[in-house]
Amino acid sequence: MRRTLPVITLILGLFMGSLSAPIAHAEGQGSPRPGDRTDAPRPDDGVPSVVPRPTDWTALPGRTELTRRTRVLIDPRQASATALPSGRAEFPGPARQSVRALAGQLRTEIEQITGIAPRVVAGGRPDRDDIVLTLAADRGAPAEAQAEGHRFDSTGPVRVTAASTHGLYYGTRTLLQLLRTTAPDHRAVPRARSADRPAQAVRMVQLDAGRKYWRIPYLKNLIRRMGDQKLNTLFLHLSESEGFRLYSPRFPGLADPDHSYSRADIEDLKAFAARHHVQLMPGLELPGHATVISEAFGIGFGSGPGACTGAHTHSHLTPDWIIDMTSEKAVAKSKEIVDEFAGWFDAPLFSIGAEEVPGQLAACPRVEEHLAAAPDVSTLGDLLNRYINTLDDVVTSHGKRTAVYNGSEHLPAPQQRVHAPVVFLTWEGTGAEPAIPGHDEIAIGPFYNTPNNYHHKYPDEPWMYDTWAPSTAPDMLGSGVVNWADYNFWADDEYVEQHLAGPRAILADRAWNGSPTPDTLAGFRARAARVGDPPGTTPAWTRPRVRDRPSHHWTFDDAAYPKGWTYAGSPGNTIFAEDVAGDLPGTSYIVDNPTPVPGVRGQAWRFDSDRDGVGFGGVDVAEPWTVSVRVRASSRTGDQVLLSSKAGALKLMQHGTGRVGFTRYGETDFSFPYVLPLDRWVRLTWVASPGRTVLYADGERVGAVPASVPLPMRSIGTERSALRGDLDDLATWDVALGASAVARLR
Repeated sequence: MRRTLPVITLILGLFMGSLSAPIAHAEGQGSPRPGDRTDAPRPDDGVPSVVPRPTDWTALPGRTELTRRTRVLIDPRQASATALPSGRAEFPGPARQSVRALAGQLRTEIEQITGIAPRVVAGGRPDRDDIVLTLAADRGAPAEAQAEGHRFDSTGPVRVTAASTHGLYYGTRTLLQLLRTTAPDHRAVPRARSADRPAQAVRMVQLDAGRKYWRIPYLKNLIRRMGDQKLNTLFLHLSESEGFRLYSPRFPGLADPDHSYSRADIEDLKAFAARHHVQLMPGLELPGHATVISEAFGIGFGSGPGACTGAHTHSHLTPDWIIDMTSEKAVAKSKEIVDEFAGWFDAPLFSIGAEEVPGQLAACPRVEEHLAAAPDVSTLGDLLNRYINTLDDVVTSHGKRTAVYNGSEHLPAPQQRVHAPVVFLTWEGTGAEPAIPGHDEIAIGPFYNTPNNYHHKYPDEPWMYDTWAPSTAPDMLGSGVVNWADYNFWADDEYVEQHLAGPRAILADRAWNGSPTPDTLAGFRARAARVGDPPGTTPAWTRPRVRDRPSHHWTFDDAAYPKGWTYAGSPGNTIFAEDVAGDLPGTSYIVDNPTPVPGVRGQAWRFDSDRDGVGFGGVDVAEPWTVSVRVRASSRTGDQVLLSSKAGALKLMQHGTGRVGFTRYGETDFSFPYVLPLDRWVRLTWVASPGRTVLYADGERVGAVPASVPLPMRSIGTERSALRGDLDDLATWDVALGASAVARLR
């Protein structure tokens, strides 16, 4: 999905010359305070306990301690400023937090970590246990080189100096991380000096918020974590074929108010993100991936007289997946939508998607007739590029640059070239270097996280940390780790976070500090674990445990997608598994979908391929738990998985034994003394308590194992080990059912 043009030099250099600061701060000024230690052990000369690693770090003997008398000093002349008047870079966008506001925020954060609540003071002479925030610039450096760079000096007092509050904020993140990793009271930091600046200007996290609706508390935790790790762009991809997540009364029926973000929600998120120096970058998806828009306004290629057919799009989709670029009505509605929502955001970039338009669309008679009659387009590529440029004009009118996912460059377009300022998000393959001549780019291809059993794509963390060198080419704006919610439409936020946290931290470290890594990936992970979450992070939402009824129940009967989601598949594809007891429905994948067949009661699903499966995206449930399912096995394979996760699986046929069992991945397999018969329905029930799991078949106890695993809730099957046979009436409980309760299951 997506890439870029040369506009500014984006290697954010850091001012290395003399710094002017109105607050007196000559070395040694101020009176010594209790706790100002010079006899402390010399800190490790290797890697400081911060993520990302500073670009320049000189460790010095001793520590500087904060005390009850510590203050945060700012220059009264700079209190309301966000940057020096010398200008700003286009990226990462203007700072919106004043020096005074940042100082107040820092006070709160220090108190959360240390219990000390330093006073914020405008002016005055610093003492050795004070913190000094100063706006100052190297007069010989271009303004854009100062956007996020800063100096950090903890020799006493602690000083952070930068040209904007972006840089001041990042310097205070270094301070807060050092405090968090200093035991036992988190009130001391190692003495050091640092000149710090990012290798890449855009350091991005993308969430697929079109297929999946994200809870706002999770988004705020993500923003906190991003700011703490000096990541500056949260790209919310807010429309997909299955859903539109911005609610405006201007477009009734486009977005469901209960599963989308209002203007007030966006304003709240923008203000919150600004305090953490994260820009909220919006993205829509046009003209492809747009079933929800096409159907809301009747503007898809499958609508109206002479509609295109399934032969003119991807086989698993309908022609309404693509907005009709030949229609004046459709183009006008596209412009109206972009115009409305571009005005909601203030980030420098606004994405319109624009990728994966199927080449077979060119053979649709509606398209052929339009190309024959229009003087400015002669190919499908021309048609797409003209559409991109039309929407780019709208985005540009709001003072922003358009971003698109790459792909349009593959279509011949002799008459229409994408406007030069359009930024390409390069998603194909694993390239992390510029690949679209004449355009600025953001590389996302090597950093894909699509945790389902069909795509099964995860960032290569060893490559990211040990091998990847972030490109500093003038037309490479930056890099981004990307999550896609395909077939995890209703997944738990924390399920995705578990997959995203590791690569996100690595990207933060590498995109900031592009120098060779000084340690191993294991060492980095340990460092990141020591740093932990920033102050203010709230506990992850967890699904309340249910005591008196099933927590989930999938009957596999026909059901429509729930309110807020649009079915975008062609018949038989991406079929829906309703959860009639809980709130974790699922879908099958693009191809090799299960086949609905008669079940014990109502309908069952037949699985006959390793690519068959159902994506739930649930977080594993700690013991105790119970799972019960009706299954009719059709054949034996070496490994058949009922429920799986990253950590473990329930097995219908265990690898090596062929018996029913379960697995702790990376540790060991367990088997019960029971082989699932073929060609007849059996109700299997696993009952787990900590350290013990019992198996029942048709209500009769058949064996126990002195071990247990958390209940895997990611998916039915894995990408290589799906079941063979029919499945019906799958249910879970958050308790360990007794033998009599199991016997009563029907």
